[in-house]
Amino acid sequence: MKFKIFLAFCFLAILNTEAQQATLNSNKVEESLQKKTKRQQESLVKNVPFQNIGPTVMSGRVVDLAVNPENSTEFYVGYASGGLWHTTNNGTTFMPILDSSQTQNVGDIAVDWKTRTIWVGTGENNASRSSYSGIGMLKSTNNGESWEHVGLPNSQHVGRILINPNNGDEVVVGVTGALYSKSEDRGIYKTKDGGKTWSKTLFVDNVSGIIDVQHAPNNYNVMFASSWTKDRKAWNFDGSGNNSSIYKSVDAGETWTKVSTDASGFPIGEGVGRIGLAIYDDNIVYAIHDSQFRRPLEGEKEQTRGLKKDHFKTMSTQVFLDLDDKKLNGFLKTNGFQEKYRAENVKQMVRSGNVKPIDLAHYLEDANSMLFDTPVIGAEVYKSTDGGQTWNKTHEDYLDDLYYSYGYYFGHIHVAPDNQDHIYVYGVPIIKSKDGGKTFTSISAENVHADHHALWINPKNTNHLINGNDGGVNITYDDGESWIKNNTPAVGQFYAINVDNQKPYRVYGGLQDNGVWVGAHNAPENKAWHQNGEYPWKSIMGGDGMQIEIDNRNSDIVYTGYQFGNYYRINRETGAQKYIQPKHELGETPYRFNWQTPIHLSRHNQDILYLGGNKLMRSMDKGDTWKAISPDLTQGGKKGNVAYGTLTTISESPFDFGLIYIGTDDGNVQLTKNGGGSWENITADLPKDLWLTRVVASKHKKERVYATLNGYRFDDFTSYVYMSEDYGETWTTINSNIPNAPVNVIREDHVNKDILYLGTDNGAYVSFNNGEMWEAFSKNLPAVAVHDMVLQEASNDLLLGTHGRSIYKTNVEPLQKMNTGLMNEAVTLFNINKIRASSRWGNSWSKWMKPYEPSTQIKFFANTAEKKTIEIRSDKNTVLKTIVANADLGFNYVDYDLSITEKGRKKLLKENTKIDINKAKNNKYYLPKGEYLIYINGVTTSLEVE
Repeated sequence: MKFKIFLAFCFLAILNTEAQQATLNSNKVEESLQKKTKRQQESLVKNVPFQNIGPTVMSGRVVDLAVNPENSTEFYVGYASGGLWHTTNNGTTFMPILDSSQTQNVGDIAVDWKTRTIWVGTGENNASRSSYSGIGMLKSTNNGESWEHVGLPNSQHVGRILINPNNGDEVVVGVTGALYSKSEDRGIYKTKDGGKTWSKTLFVDNVSGIIDVQHAPNNYNVMFASSWTKDRKAWNFDGSGNNSSIYKSVDAGETWTKVSTDASGFPIGEGVGRIGLAIYDDNIVYAIHDSQFRRPLEGEKEQTRGLKKDHFKTMSTQVFLDLDDKKLNGFLKTNGFQEKYRAENVKQMVRSGNVKPIDLAHYLEDANSMLFDTPVIGAEVYKSTDGGQTWNKTHEDYLDDLYYSYGYYFGHIHVAPDNQDHIYVYGVPIIKSKDGGKTFTSISAENVHADHHALWINPKNTNHLINGNDGGVNITYDDGESWIKNNTPAVGQFYAINVDNQKPYRVYGGLQDNGVWVGAHNAPENKAWHQNGEYPWKSIMGGDGMQIEIDNRNSDIVYTGYQFGNYYRINRETGAQKYIQPKHELGETPYRFNWQTPIHLSRHNQDILYLGGNKLMRSMDKGDTWKAISPDLTQGGKKGNVAYGTLTTISESPFDFGLIYIGTDDGNVQLTKNGGGSWENITADLPKDLWLTRVVASKHKKERVYATLNGYRFDDFTSYVYMSEDYGETWTTINSNIPNAPVNVIREDHVNKDILYLGTDNGAYVSFNNGEMWEAFSKNLPAVAVHDMVLQEASNDLLLGTHGRSIYKTNVEPLQKMNTGLMNEAVTLFNINKIRASSRWGNSWSKWMKPYEPSTQIKFFANTAEKKTIEIRSDKNTVLKTIVANADLGFNYVDYDLSITEKGRKKLLKENTKIDINKAKNNKYYLPKGEYLIYINGVTTSLEVE
C-alpha cells in the first residue's frame, strides 16, 4: 500500500506551525463509559464478591515503568492489560491503583514527582494481537484513589507521555491510534492546562501514529518523535511504510520538523518499521529501527549434506524418483512425516501423478511458517551526533536473534545518563553495548523472561536497572550480571481456563507467552512457598498457552498446547507427552490453524477429541489418529502472513452425539447433526465476517444455541450476542443493555436454565432472563478483559480467566436461586455451609502472632435498598448478636466473624448449662458447637457450627 508522503519535494519538511485544535468525536466513548458505570451502580449483583486466586509467579506483560528519582525503591509498573501497580519497597509488594477506572489497558505512564500527579495513557501500543484499546488519558492526584478522564478519548493506543519537569500542566502525548483501522486521531497532542484542552501539533496520516517521543534530559524544548506506518488486519500485518519517520521539535512540541530524510543517512521508504528513540543530550540521539527491507543475497550458500525442504520446490519428477530410498527416508523421518509416508509409497504416489515433489515442501509448511522465516534486515541501531541532521549505523553485522520476525512488538533503546557509549536494546533478549553500539553482549538470565518492553536506568547508579518484560519485573544492581524477580501482582494474561473434578478441584489455564499452568482453586497465594520451595501452581506446557481439556475419568490425562494448533496429550502422573496436531495428507492443501486453535473433548465419549483447523478434525482414540469430518468450513482464508480462515470455537450438544456447532474467524457458523456427514451454514441472520468467539450448544434445550461475535479486529467495539431456538435457522440479539465492548465468551448456568454469564473486553455480566437484561459484576473485579469462563459444577463456583489480572472466582449458588418469586420477597436468605469449630478462633500460638479471625458470609436478596437488622439467634430464638447492614436492591453479602456479645454469651450459657464459652485472646466470644439461626425481617436460615 502506498501512503501519502507529506511535502516529499522538500529536503527538510517543516510541518504546519499552527497548532490544530483536536477535533475528537468523543461521544461514543463517553456514553459507553457512563453506561457501564450506571449499569454497575444499579446492578443486582454489584455486591457479589470475586476473589483473585492468582497465579502470580509467571506475571504478565509490562509496558512501562516510572521510578521515583529520589527514592528508587518506589516505582510504578504499567501492565499491558493488567493496570497500574505501585510499590514503595523495591518491588517486594505492589498495590493496584487503577482498579477504580474503567480500563486496565495501559500504553504509557508518567509521573510528576513534584506534585505526585500520575498520568496514564490507556491502550497498549505494542500492536500485538491482544493489545487492547484504551479510553484516552487518565490523571490522578491522590495515588490512584480516583481518576479523572482528561481527554483524547478516541486515541485508542498511546505511545508516550512527556511531562515538562518545570511545569506539570504542560504535557506532550504521542498517540499511536487505532490498531486495525484508519484514524484521524493519530499524532502528537499537547496540553498546557493539565489536560483540560489539547492541541494536535503533528499529524502524519491516518495510518501512521506516534510510537515514541523523547525529550533531552535537561532541555524540554528539544524533542524527538517517531511515527510508525502500519497496517494490521486479522489476516495480515504490514509493520512498515514510507511515513515511518523521525521528527524533531525545538519548541517543546509546538512544531515539528522531519529529520529522517534521504540526505540524513537514516533509512527511508516502504521498509521502515517501528522506531525507538533515546536522547543523551541536545545533540546525541540514538534510534533503533525495525528494518523490514529484505537482506541482500549473499551469494551461493555453503553446500549442505542431505535433503532440504527447499530442494523439493524445484525438483523434477524424474530426479525425485531417482533419489536414494535411504536418503529420502532419512528426510521423511527427520521432518516428522507420518509413518505411512516412506520412500517406496511416496514414490508410487509421485509416479501415479497424485502427488508432486513440491508437495513434500508444502507438507512441512503452514499458514504461519513463512512469517517466522522472513529474510528481513531486522533490528539496527543508528546514532546522530548533530541533533538529528545526520545518522550513522553503529554496527556492521546484523543484530540477529533480537527481533526475529516480530520487531513490531519491541522498539525501545536506552542510553545511560552518564556515558553516551553505554546503550541497551531489547527484543526477545536484552542486550547492552559499552562502545556506542558497535558490539553487544546479552544480559538476559535464567530468571529473566524473554520479550522486553521497558527499562529504567538509575541516574545515580547506572548499574542499577529495572526491567519490564512479558514475565513481569526484574531488578539488577550489577548491570545485568544477576537479577531479582519481582512478581507478586496477579497480572496473568489468560486465553483459556478449565477445571477438573478433583477435591479440591484444580484450575488449568493457558497464558499469553507464559505457557499452561495448573493449581488447586484454594491454593494460598502468598509467600509461604518461598520457605518450602513449592509454588502451588505448576507449569505443564510452554509457549503461548492455549485451551485445555481434562479427561473426566482420569484427571491426569490433559490435552493442551501452544499457539497455532500445537497440541499434546499429557499424562501428568507419568510425565509422558504425545504431540497430537492433525496433519494434512500429502498432496492436500496444508491445514490452517488459528493462534488460539479450539479443541473439544466429547462429553459423550472421553476418547473422542475434536480439533479445529480450517476443517473440523475428529480423533476416536485420544488424538492418536485423526480424520477430517468436514470440508473447509471457513470462507477460504485470505492471502497474508497471519493464519486466517480458521475455526475458533467448537461445541457439541450434550443431548446428541454428532450434533456439533463450529464458528470461524471470518464469520461462519456451521452445524452438523450427523457427526460431520453433512454441514449447514447457519450464519444468515448474523453480522457478516466477524470473529466468532463462541458458539455454544445449550445444556437445557436441544434446539437452543448461543453465538458471540467480536469486532475487535475491525476496531468495532459493539457487543454482539445472539441466541437461536431453532438450531440457528433464525437468531435473536440478546445484547440488550450491555455497554459497548467486544464479547469473548458466553456460558449457560448448569442449574438455572434462565441464567447466562458473559465476558467482554471490559468486564463480566450475568443475565437472569436469557439475555433480556444483563447485570454487571464489579465487586473486587476491575474493568479487565474476560477471555474465558468456566463453572465448576460440584461447587457451583464461577471462574473468570482474565487477560491481564489472572483468574477470579465466586460462588454463584445464591444466584442460581433467582426467580420471579424471589424478586417479590422483601428478603430471601440463602444457605450457609456448615462451619467447623476451632480452638484457633481468636487465638494464636504465640503472642507475637495475630490471632486467627474466622469468618463466614450472610447472603441474602433484598427487593428494596434499606437498612437491615440481622440477628444471630440460638436455636431457641434468643438473640446473641445484632448486625446492622445497609442493604442494596439485589444480592447482599455481610461478613460475620462468628462472635457473640457478652450479653449474648450469658443468654446462651443460661439456655445450655452444659457448655462453656471462654473469652479468646482477641477479647471476643465465639459461637460454640451447635445449631443457630440467622434472622432478617421475619426470614430465617440455619447456621451450624460442628
